[in-house]
Amino acid sequence: MKKIITYSLILIMMNAAMCYGKEFRKVGTSAAQFLKIGVGARAVSLAGAFGAVANDASTIYWNPAGMVTLNSVSWTGSHANWFADISHQYSGLVLPFGNSSALGLSAIFTSMGEEEITTEENPTGTGYYWDASDIAVGISYARWMTDRFALGVTMKYITQKIWNESASTFAVDVGTYLTTGYKGIVIGMCFSNFGGSLTLQGRDLLREYDPNPANTLNANVDTRLHTEPWPLPVNFRVGIAIDMMGQGDRIISSEDSRMTLAIDGTHPNDDSEKLNLGLEYAWRELLFGRIGYGAGYDLVQVTYGLGVQFKFQQGMFSFDYATASYGELDYVNYLSIGFKF
Repeated sequence: MKKIITYSLILIMMNAAMCYGKEFRKVGTSAAQFLKIGVGARAVSLAGAFGAVANDASTIYWNPAGMVTLNSVSWTGSHANWFADISHQYSGLVLPFGNSSALGLSAIFTSMGEEEITTEENPTGTGYYWDASDIAVGISYARWMTDRFALGVTMKYITQKIWNESASTFAVDVGTYLTTGYKGIVIGMCFSNFGGSLTLQGRDLLREYDPNPANTLNANVDTRLHTEPWPLPVNFRVGIAIDMMGQGDRIISSEDSRMTLAIDGTHPNDDSEKLNLGLEYAWRELLFGRIGYGAGYDLVQVTYGLGVQFKFQQGMFSFDYATASYGELDYVNYLSIGFKF
Protein backbone atom coordinates (compact mmCIF):
# COMPACT_ATOMS: atom_id res chain seq x y z
CA MET A 1 0.00 0.00 0.00
CA LYS A 2 2.84 2.39 0.77
CA LYS A 3 4.23 1.69 -2.72
CA ILE A 4 0.92 2.75 -4.27
CA ILE A 5 0.98 6.01 -2.30
CA THR A 6 4.61 6.62 -3.31
CA TYR A 7 3.90 6.01 -6.99
CA SER A 8 0.91 8.37 -6.91
CA LEU A 9 2.97 11.12 -5.29
CA ILE A 10 5.64 10.62 -7.95
CA LEU A 11 3.03 11.06 -10.70
CA ILE A 12 1.77 14.28 -9.13
CA MET A 13 5.28 15.66 -8.65
CA MET A 14 6.13 14.83 -12.27
CA ASN A 15 3.13 16.89 -13.32
CA ALA A 16 4.36 19.71 -11.11
CA ALA A 17 7.81 19.62 -12.67
CA MET A 18 6.36 19.66 -16.17
CA CYS A 19 4.28 22.74 -15.31
CA TYR A 20 7.48 24.76 -15.26
CA GLY A 21 9.19 23.06 -18.18
CA LYS A 22 9.36 24.65 -21.63
CA GLU A 23 6.99 22.89 -24.03
CA PHE A 24 4.71 23.58 -26.93
CA ARG A 25 1.29 24.66 -25.68
CA LYS A 26 -1.68 23.63 -27.80
CA VAL A 27 -4.08 26.26 -26.49
CA GLY A 28 -7.09 26.76 -28.77
CA THR A 29 -6.86 23.34 -30.42
CA SER A 30 -9.99 21.79 -28.88
CA ALA A 31 -13.69 22.62 -28.78
CA ALA A 32 -16.21 22.55 -25.89
CA GLN A 33 -14.03 24.65 -23.60
CA PHE A 34 -16.95 24.95 -21.16
CA LEU A 35 -16.14 21.38 -20.07
CA LYS A 36 -12.96 22.75 -18.46
CA ILE A 37 -14.84 25.15 -16.15
CA GLY A 38 -14.91 23.57 -12.69
CA VAL A 39 -18.23 22.90 -10.96
CA GLY A 40 -19.21 23.22 -7.31
CA ALA A 41 -18.05 26.08 -5.10
CA ARG A 42 -16.37 23.66 -2.69
CA ALA A 43 -14.17 22.08 -5.37
CA VAL A 44 -13.41 25.45 -6.99
CA SER A 45 -12.28 26.92 -3.64
CA LEU A 46 -9.77 24.05 -3.46
CA ALA A 47 -8.44 25.12 -6.90
CA GLY A 48 -9.96 22.01 -8.43
CA ALA A 49 -7.98 19.60 -6.25
CA PHE A 50 -11.01 17.35 -5.87
CA GLY A 51 -10.21 14.13 -7.72
CA ALA A 52 -9.47 12.25 -4.49
CA VAL A 53 -11.75 14.25 -2.14
CA ALA A 54 -14.75 13.33 -4.32
CA ASN A 55 -17.40 13.10 -1.60
CA ASP A 56 -20.35 15.23 -2.73
CA ALA A 57 -22.56 15.20 -5.82
CA SER A 58 -20.14 17.37 -7.80
CA THR A 59 -17.83 14.34 -7.90
CA ILE A 60 -19.70 13.24 -11.05
CA TYR A 61 -17.72 15.96 -12.83
CA TRP A 62 -14.36 15.54 -11.04
CA ASN A 63 -14.25 11.76 -10.59
CA PRO A 64 -17.38 9.61 -11.05
CA ALA A 65 -15.89 6.80 -8.94
CA GLY A 66 -16.28 9.02 -5.88
CA MET A 67 -20.06 8.51 -5.98
CA VAL A 68 -19.60 5.32 -3.94
CA THR A 69 -18.68 7.46 -0.91
CA LEU A 70 -22.23 8.85 -0.75
CA ASN A 71 -24.51 6.68 1.37
CA SER A 72 -27.65 8.78 0.87
CA VAL A 73 -29.41 10.50 -2.02
CA SER A 74 -27.33 13.61 -2.73
CA TRP A 75 -27.85 16.61 -4.95
CA THR A 76 -25.57 19.57 -5.68
CA GLY A 77 -26.37 22.63 -7.77
CA SER A 78 -23.93 25.43 -8.54
CA HIS A 79 -24.01 28.76 -10.37
CA ALA A 80 -21.33 31.18 -11.56
CA ASN A 81 -21.52 34.41 -13.53
CA TRP A 82 -18.64 33.90 -15.94
CA PHE A 83 -16.99 36.59 -18.05
CA ALA A 84 -18.88 38.55 -20.72
CA ASP A 85 -22.27 37.91 -19.08
CA ILE A 86 -21.92 34.15 -19.54
CA SER A 87 -23.88 32.05 -17.06
CA HIS A 88 -22.50 28.67 -15.96
CA GLN A 89 -24.65 26.16 -14.07
CA TYR A 90 -24.30 22.59 -12.85
CA SER A 91 -26.72 20.08 -11.39
CA GLY A 92 -25.76 16.64 -10.15
CA LEU A 93 -27.82 13.91 -8.47
CA VAL A 94 -26.40 10.71 -6.93
CA LEU A 95 -28.62 7.74 -6.08
CA PRO A 96 -26.83 5.06 -4.01
CA PHE A 97 -27.77 1.40 -4.26
CA GLY A 98 -26.99 -0.13 -0.91
CA ASN A 99 -23.35 0.22 0.08
CA SER A 100 -21.86 -1.16 -3.12
CA SER A 101 -22.84 1.06 -6.06
CA ALA A 102 -24.39 4.36 -7.11
CA LEU A 103 -26.09 5.94 -10.11
CA GLY A 104 -25.54 9.57 -11.08
CA LEU A 105 -27.28 12.10 -13.31
CA SER A 106 -25.66 15.40 -14.22
CA ALA A 107 -26.04 18.43 -16.46
CA ILE A 108 -23.86 21.44 -17.26
CA PHE A 109 -25.26 24.53 -18.94
CA THR A 110 -23.55 27.67 -20.19
CA SER A 111 -25.51 30.42 -21.88
CA MET A 112 -25.43 34.09 -22.75
CA GLY A 113 -28.12 36.64 -23.50
CA GLU A 114 -29.07 37.67 -26.99
CA GLU A 115 -26.89 40.26 -28.74
CA GLU A 116 -27.84 42.29 -31.78
CA ILE A 117 -25.97 41.46 -34.96
CA THR A 118 -23.94 44.27 -36.55
CA THR A 119 -22.33 44.44 -39.99
CA GLU A 120 -20.15 46.89 -41.90
CA GLU A 121 -23.28 48.22 -43.58
CA ASN A 122 -25.26 48.33 -40.32
CA PRO A 123 -22.78 49.08 -37.51
CA THR A 124 -25.58 50.12 -35.14
CA GLY A 125 -27.52 46.88 -35.57
CA THR A 126 -29.47 44.87 -38.11
CA GLY A 127 -32.52 44.08 -36.01
CA TYR A 128 -31.48 40.43 -35.85
CA TYR A 129 -30.09 38.82 -32.70
CA TRP A 130 -27.72 35.93 -32.01
CA ASP A 131 -26.92 33.88 -28.93
CA ALA A 132 -24.78 30.92 -27.89
CA SER A 133 -25.15 28.02 -25.46
CA ASP A 134 -23.43 24.79 -24.39
CA ILE A 135 -24.96 21.72 -22.80
CA ALA A 136 -23.50 18.48 -21.44
CA VAL A 137 -25.80 15.87 -19.89
CA GLY A 138 -24.58 12.57 -18.51
CA ILE A 139 -25.45 9.37 -16.73
CA SER A 140 -22.91 7.79 -14.41
CA TYR A 141 -22.42 4.51 -12.59
CA ALA A 142 -19.89 3.64 -9.88
CA ARG A 143 -19.24 0.47 -7.93
CA TRP A 144 -16.91 -0.83 -5.25
CA MET A 145 -14.82 -3.50 -6.99
CA THR A 146 -13.13 -4.46 -3.71
CA ASP A 147 -13.51 -3.18 -0.15
CA ARG A 148 -11.09 -0.32 -0.98
CA PHE A 149 -11.13 0.18 -4.75
CA ALA A 150 -14.01 1.66 -6.78
CA LEU A 151 -14.54 2.27 -10.48
CA GLY A 152 -16.87 4.86 -12.04
CA VAL A 153 -17.96 5.65 -15.60
CA THR A 154 -19.92 8.56 -17.11
CA MET A 155 -21.51 8.57 -20.55
CA LYS A 156 -22.44 12.07 -21.71
CA TYR A 157 -23.93 13.94 -24.62
CA ILE A 158 -22.30 17.27 -25.50
CA THR A 159 -23.72 19.97 -27.74
CA GLN A 160 -22.70 23.53 -28.62
CA LYS A 161 -24.79 26.12 -30.42
CA ILE A 162 -23.98 29.56 -31.81
CA TRP A 163 -26.78 31.35 -33.63
CA ASN A 164 -28.04 28.91 -36.32
CA GLU A 165 -25.08 26.51 -36.15
CA SER A 166 -24.60 23.61 -33.77
CA ALA A 167 -22.35 20.64 -33.13
CA SER A 168 -22.80 17.59 -30.92
CA THR A 169 -21.05 14.38 -29.93
CA PHE A 170 -20.74 11.76 -27.18
CA ALA A 171 -17.95 11.28 -24.66
CA VAL A 172 -17.00 9.12 -21.69
CA ASP A 173 -15.29 9.73 -18.33
CA VAL A 174 -13.61 6.90 -16.41
CA GLY A 175 -12.50 7.31 -12.81
CA THR A 176 -11.00 5.26 -9.98
CA TYR A 177 -11.11 5.75 -6.21
CA LEU A 178 -8.79 4.01 -3.75
CA THR A 179 -8.91 4.22 0.04
CA THR A 180 -5.51 3.17 1.35
CA GLY A 181 -6.55 2.63 4.95
CA TYR A 182 -3.46 4.54 6.08
CA LYS A 183 -3.84 7.94 7.82
CA GLY A 184 -7.00 8.70 5.84
CA ILE A 185 -5.15 8.81 2.51
CA VAL A 186 -7.26 8.49 -0.66
CA ILE A 187 -6.01 8.28 -4.25
CA GLY A 188 -8.24 9.20 -7.18
CA MET A 189 -7.73 9.20 -10.93
CA CYS A 190 -9.99 10.27 -13.80
CA PHE A 191 -9.73 10.23 -17.60
CA SER A 192 -12.38 12.63 -18.89
CA ASN A 193 -13.96 13.82 -22.14
CA PHE A 194 -12.75 10.93 -24.29
CA GLY A 195 -14.99 10.76 -27.34
CA GLY A 196 -15.83 12.12 -30.74
CA SER A 197 -15.15 15.49 -32.32
CA LEU A 198 -17.42 18.50 -32.84
CA THR A 199 -18.22 19.79 -36.33
CA LEU A 200 -20.47 22.82 -36.76
CA GLN A 201 -23.46 22.46 -39.08
CA GLY A 202 -26.36 24.76 -39.83
CA ARG A 203 -28.28 26.81 -42.35
CA ASP A 204 -25.82 29.71 -42.37
CA LEU A 205 -23.29 27.41 -44.03
CA LEU A 206 -25.49 27.07 -47.13
CA ARG A 207 -24.32 29.13 -50.09
CA GLU A 208 -25.16 29.49 -53.76
CA TYR A 209 -22.23 28.84 -56.05
CA ASP A 210 -21.72 28.95 -59.82
CA PRO A 211 -18.99 26.42 -60.71
CA ASN A 212 -18.93 27.51 -64.34
CA PRO A 213 -19.99 31.10 -65.01
CA ALA A 214 -19.74 30.50 -68.78
CA ASN A 215 -22.53 27.91 -68.58
CA THR A 216 -25.87 29.48 -67.73
CA LEU A 217 -27.53 26.11 -67.15
CA ASN A 218 -25.86 25.34 -63.82
CA ALA A 219 -25.86 28.75 -62.13
CA ASN A 220 -26.56 29.12 -58.43
CA VAL A 221 -25.89 25.55 -57.32
CA ASP A 222 -26.67 24.98 -53.64
CA THR A 223 -23.47 24.23 -51.73
CA ARG A 224 -22.41 23.90 -48.11
CA LEU A 225 -19.33 25.47 -46.56
CA HIS A 226 -16.94 22.90 -45.09
CA THR A 227 -16.13 23.14 -41.37
CA GLU A 228 -13.30 21.25 -39.69
CA PRO A 229 -13.89 18.81 -36.81
CA TRP A 230 -12.40 19.78 -33.46
CA PRO A 231 -11.53 17.34 -30.65
CA LEU A 232 -12.84 17.53 -27.11
CA PRO A 233 -10.63 18.80 -24.24
CA VAL A 234 -9.44 15.39 -23.02
CA ASN A 235 -7.88 15.47 -19.55
CA PHE A 236 -6.13 13.00 -17.27
CA ARG A 237 -6.26 13.73 -13.54
CA VAL A 238 -4.50 12.02 -10.65
CA GLY A 239 -5.02 13.20 -7.10
CA ILE A 240 -4.31 12.38 -3.50
CA ALA A 241 -6.19 13.56 -0.41
CA ILE A 242 -4.90 13.32 3.15
CA ASP A 243 -6.87 13.99 6.34
CA MET A 244 -4.01 15.52 8.32
CA MET A 245 -6.30 16.24 11.26
CA GLY A 246 -9.45 14.47 12.35
CA GLN A 247 -10.96 11.55 14.17
CA GLY A 248 -9.45 8.10 14.10
CA ASP A 249 -6.04 7.19 12.70
CA ARG A 250 -4.88 10.63 11.57
CA ILE A 251 -1.60 12.51 11.72
CA ILE A 252 -3.16 14.87 14.28
CA SER A 253 -6.06 13.46 16.27
CA SER A 254 -9.00 15.80 16.93
CA GLU A 255 -12.62 15.22 17.85
CA ASP A 256 -13.93 18.59 16.63
CA SER A 257 -11.63 19.58 13.77
CA ARG A 258 -10.73 18.09 10.40
CA MET A 259 -8.10 19.36 8.00
CA THR A 260 -7.77 17.82 4.54
CA LEU A 261 -4.91 18.45 2.12
CA ALA A 262 -5.64 17.66 -1.53
CA ILE A 263 -3.18 17.59 -4.42
CA ASP A 264 -4.19 17.05 -8.06
CA GLY A 265 -2.02 16.89 -11.15
CA THR A 266 -3.70 17.21 -14.56
CA HIS A 267 -2.54 16.51 -18.09
CA PRO A 268 -4.84 18.13 -20.71
CA ASN A 269 -4.53 17.47 -24.43
CA ASP A 270 -4.68 21.17 -25.32
CA ASP A 271 -2.41 22.84 -22.77
CA SER A 272 0.50 22.32 -20.42
CA GLU A 273 0.28 20.27 -17.23
CA LYS A 274 -1.28 21.82 -14.12
CA LEU A 275 -0.84 21.30 -10.41
CA ASN A 276 -3.69 22.06 -8.01
CA LEU A 277 -3.35 22.31 -4.23
CA GLY A 278 -6.28 22.63 -1.84
CA LEU A 279 -6.67 22.83 1.95
CA GLU A 280 -10.00 22.45 3.74
CA TYR A 281 -10.59 23.04 7.46
CA ALA A 282 -13.84 21.83 9.03
CA TRP A 283 -15.11 22.50 12.53
CA ARG A 284 -17.50 19.76 13.64
CA GLU A 285 -18.39 19.29 9.95
CA LEU A 286 -20.50 22.41 10.39
CA LEU A 287 -18.31 25.35 9.35
CA PHE A 288 -15.70 25.19 6.61
CA GLY A 289 -12.81 27.35 5.41
CA ARG A 290 -10.95 26.57 2.20
CA ILE A 291 -8.02 27.84 0.16
CA GLY A 292 -6.48 26.62 -3.07
CA TYR A 293 -3.57 27.33 -5.37
CA GLY A 294 -3.18 26.42 -9.04
CA ALA A 295 0.25 26.22 -10.71
CA GLY A 296 0.69 26.38 -14.47
CA TYR A 297 -2.28 28.68 -15.19
CA ASP A 298 -2.06 31.97 -17.08
CA LEU A 299 -4.44 33.87 -14.78
CA VAL A 300 -6.06 32.18 -11.80
CA GLN A 301 -3.76 31.08 -9.01
CA VAL A 302 -5.30 31.54 -5.55
CA THR A 303 -8.89 30.61 -4.70
CA TYR A 304 -10.84 31.00 -1.46
CA GLY A 305 -14.07 29.66 -0.08
CA LEU A 306 -16.38 29.25 2.89
CA GLY A 307 -19.11 26.75 3.64
CA VAL A 308 -21.75 25.76 6.14
CA GLN A 309 -23.56 22.47 6.62
CA PHE A 310 -26.31 21.59 9.03
CA LYS A 311 -28.83 18.85 9.62
CA PHE A 312 -32.57 19.22 9.30
CA GLN A 313 -35.41 16.79 9.88
CA GLN A 314 -35.16 14.97 6.56
CA GLY A 315 -31.42 15.10 5.97
CA MET A 316 -28.62 17.62 5.53
CA PHE A 317 -28.25 20.99 3.78
CA SER A 318 -25.03 22.69 2.69
CA PHE A 319 -24.17 26.09 1.27
CA ASP A 320 -20.77 26.92 -0.21
CA TYR A 321 -19.17 30.02 -1.67
CA ALA A 322 -15.94 30.39 -3.64
CA THR A 323 -14.13 33.19 -5.38
CA ALA A 324 -11.26 33.10 -7.86
CA SER A 325 -9.27 36.00 -9.26
CA TYR A 326 -8.57 36.06 -13.00
CA GLY A 327 -6.32 39.11 -13.09
CA GLU A 328 -7.55 41.81 -15.45
CA LEU A 329 -10.69 39.76 -16.07
CA ASP A 330 -11.66 40.36 -12.43
CA TYR A 331 -13.13 37.88 -9.94
CA VAL A 332 -15.55 35.05 -10.61
CA ASN A 333 -17.86 34.07 -7.74
CA TYR A 334 -19.39 30.62 -7.32
CA LEU A 335 -22.43 29.62 -5.26
CA SER A 336 -23.50 26.08 -4.48
CA ILE A 337 -26.21 24.41 -2.48
CA GLY A 338 -26.52 20.75 -1.64
CA PHE A 339 -28.95 18.32 -0.07
CA LYS A 340 -28.54 14.84 1.33
CA PHE A 341 -31.64 12.81 2.16
